[in-house]
Amino acid sequence: MRHQLTALCLAASVLVGAGCASEPISVVKGPLLAEPLVKPPNIERANTGSLFQPQKTSFYGGRAKPMVIGDTLKVIISESQSASNTIKSDVSRETNLSSKGPGNAPDGAFFKDILNQNITGSGKSTFKGGGSEKEDSSFQGQLAASVINVLANGNLMIAGERIVNLHGNESVLRFTGIVDPKDIKDGNMIASRDVVNPRLEVMGKGDLPEGTQRTWWQRFLNRQLSVW
Repeated sequence: MRHQLTALCLAASVLVGAGCASEPISVVKGPLLAEPLVKPPNIERANTGSLFQPQKTSFYGGRAKPMVIGDTLKVIISESQSASNTIKSDVSRETNLSSKGPGNAPDGAFFKDILNQNITGSGKSTFKGGGSEKEDSSFQGQLAASVINVLANGNLMIAGERIVNLHGNESVLRFTGIVDPKDIKDGNMIASRDVVNPRLEVMGKGDLPEGTQRTWWQRFLNRQLSVW
C-alpha cells in the first residue's frame, strides 16, 4: 500500500510539473521608464545672449538631442556575432622489445630457460581526437528608448521596451545601455554598437513559446535520470 501511494504521488507530481512552464530569465533589469523631471515653477531662464538655448530646437531646425531624464531617442539594433573553434589532438606511442639468449646451455642446466630464452614483444598506443564548434547569431531591429538617468559625466542611461500581444501570444523586446550624447546621430538615432554595456533580449509568452520549451520538471528528470 505504501509503495502504491508513493507511485501515485510521483505520478501526480509529474503531471503537475509537466504543466508548469518555466519563466525565461531576464537579462534586462528595470526600471525601463522614468518620468520627466518637473521644472521648478516661477524660475526665469537666464538669457545668455546666444541664439542656441538649452532644451530648445536646434538653430538649424533639427531636433534637440536628448539631455535630461524623459527624453527619447531611437536605437538601431544591428547585432551580428560569429565564433568558431576547432580542436585537433593526435598522440601516438609505439614500443618494441626483443630478447634472445645464446642458446648453448646443456640439457638439465639450471639456467637453461634463461640462456635459451627467445622473447619478443611490442606495444602500440594511438589516440586521435577532434572537435569543431561554430556559432552565428544576427538580429536586426529598431526600438524607441527613453533616458532613465543622467550620469555625472553627462552620459545617458537609456532603456526601452516593446510588447506585442497577438491572440494570447506575447512578444517582448527590451533594450538598455549607456549612451554618449556625442554618438547620437541626426534624428536622435544611435546604433546599438555604439551603446556601452548594452543588454538586449527577445522573449515570448503564450502557448506557442511554451510549446517549444521543456518544463522545469522535464529538465530535472533529464539531469537526474541521465546515465550516459
